[in-house]
Amino acid sequence: MGHPDPLVIDPTGRDIHGEAARVRDRGPVTPVELPDGVGAWAVSDPDLLRRLLTDPRVSKDPRRHWTRWINGEIAPEWPLFTWVAVQNMFTAYGGEHKRLRALVSKAFTARRTAALRPRIEEITAGLLDRVERAGRDGQVVDLREGYCYPLPIRVISELFGLPEDQGAELRSVVDSIFHTSATPEEVTDTYARFYAALAKLVATKRELPGDDLTSALIAARDDEDGTRLSEQELLDTLMLMVSAGHETTVNLIDNAIHALLTHPDQLALVRDGRASWEDVIEETLRVEAPIAGLPLRYAVEDLAMEEFGGPEGVVISKGEAILAAYAAAGRHPGKYGVDADRFDVTRVDKEHLAFGYGVHFCLGAPLGRLEAQIALLALFDRFPDLRLAVPEEELRPVDSFISNGHRSVPAHLR
Repeated sequence: MGHPDPLVIDPTGRDIHGEAARVRDRGPVTPVELPDGVGAWAVSDPDLLRRLLTDPRVSKDPRRHWTRWINGEIAPEWPLFTWVAVQNMFTAYGGEHKRLRALVSKAFTARRTAALRPRIEEITAGLLDRVERAGRDGQVVDLREGYCYPLPIRVISELFGLPEDQGAELRSVVDSIFHTSATPEEVTDTYARFYAALAKLVATKRELPGDDLTSALIAARDDEDGTRLSEQELLDTLMLMVSAGHETTVNLIDNAIHALLTHPDQLALVRDGRASWEDVIEETLRVEAPIAGLPLRYAVEDLAMEEFGGPEGVVISKGEAILAAYAAAGRHPGKYGVDADRFDVTRVDKEHLAFGYGVHFCLGAPLGRLEAQIALLALFDRFPDLRLAVPEEELRPVDSFISNGHRSVPAHLR
């Protein structure tokens, strides 16, 4: 890396925003150390990050452009192995990415997303009934476990046509993928179980296709050459869409609820009509990015940061890894001012990078926003006196430096 003192990233994510501030303090781009001593460059300046995310000299394909991968230095037991080893549009580069994204886009259409609204509203109402029963007589309810978590997994399961009896296993392996301090044994076990679950789903849909995303992905063809997704690409595309589409939405809903309960003045602005639920969602995405840092990208050639508007004399060398530091970028005082850490639904500039940027912008962003809007409106409408059941400082983060959410959100309904 050519830097004597990289910042060691805490794999447990105990202090995401404190660590993000330390990353920012070291400059717009700084060397960091990921689990097992793997080096990368963390980019925290939002403008610099945008330029890098849209430059063709920055790749997401480790097989072609990450020196440590090419040299066989990244073992399957590495906690982030799943994030870089999959073969789907998340890790594709150039024409290969364009081909895969086009195939997935044919299946994951805006029409399919919009058509989910009535079903999301129905699932939400059912979950709130359960929450209400659990919270009777002043009982504490865990809103993450009982509401934020089951809503996206139910939506994803129905979107992909996942049989109900396979849902619990899928949830378990998705949790494990975001567990960035997992042991080597846990990492390899997660990988095997996830593939087994997805292979079972694909086999079911080949035998009995339906009006679901899995069947649509199996059937999708490239208009130019008639090719389909390979078996590996199909499984890895499902892995990407299930894990990314679920965890990010859970954290978005969780963080929005937490922000409103700890900022009653902001909730009052929404209830008075002076701000919208869209304002809540976008400000939550800015100030509490559901993915704090996204691994990884790679320099296709030597990249002088000065060329991108970054610091003079800093070069990310060909083959080195890049970490998109979304949590740090979302609170950057250079863009959002001295109050960048403050949750403010009336903030004029809520622009953020929480769903990525450029050709890798998240295809599922409209669905995540739709789920959050329905979930938040319904929750605060049903329980106008909702409040946290513990002091804010007692809440604990999930065990991950990638996933930014809470282990639980205990609350009183009335």
